Amino acid sequence: MKSLIEKTSDKLVNAFLKNKIIAPIPSKFCKKINEAQKLRKLCESKIKLPVIGFKAAGTGIPLIKKLKEKEPFYASVYEKNVLKNGKIVKINKSTLGIELEVCYKIKRSFFSSKGIITMKNISKYISHIAPCIEVVGYRQRKKGITSFGDLCSDFGANIKFLIGPKKKYKKFNVGNLKTNISNKKINQSVSGNTNTVYVNPLNSLRFVLNKVKKDKKNLNKDFWVFTGSSVGVVPIKGKGIFIGKIDKLGSVKAAIK
Repeated sequence: MKSLIEKTSDKLVNAFLKNKIIAPIPSKFCKKINEAQKLRKLCESKIKLPVIGFKAAGTGIPLIKKLKEKEPFYASVYEKNVLKNGKIVKINKSTLGIELEVCYKIKRSFFSSKGIITMKNISKYISHIAPCIEVVGYRQRKKGITSFGDLCSDFGANIKFLIGPKKKYKKFNVGNLKTNISNKKINQSVSGNTNTVYVNPLNSLRFVLNKVKKDKKNLNKDFWVFTGSSVGVVPIKGKGIFIGKIDKLGSVKAAIK
């Protein structure tokens, strides 16, 4: 007989691979982050698709405090969920919203590094930086966020990522950049700032890299890290072209259908 966590992971993995929406999973895997982490890791171990990187989630400090968590968490990002700038993303009733974030391309040399990653040594592992849109949502018929466990248990609730034009990384302050995501067709516009992302995106990157190192992940190739939303989770109020802009970095587009 399979355990409950085995049965639940099988259902989630099948939904992930076949782009299906399933009934909500048992609440015991969503309430506490430790239980959600166990389920996420089990699910990821069963997926043999190429991993293109990792995402930080729960990076808003007010949200961390509100939900009484200690820190964000991270999840793997699969190649099949990363699209070129401007491509179409189909949404459904379980889609939570759209986010705008800073992402980094990390050199494969990171995996052979020793010791912890600090704000002083992190730059030598970064090759590129880019703006990114993430469409977030569940593979379950449920809405809203009551805990980090809701997001973590469902692969970090990542549906699709769209990466804007990348730039060679040069040291500059990403801690106080104005951001905006908008859809002119439906007159929706939300502004934000990179300083809402776990102090700043570079600190969020440091957090993810140290977690990856602790968990002994090794992709043996360059990879992306998506650092968390600068505008929160913006509800998608209508279809059309969403344009995200980050000062000094540029813009990225997603066609929501």
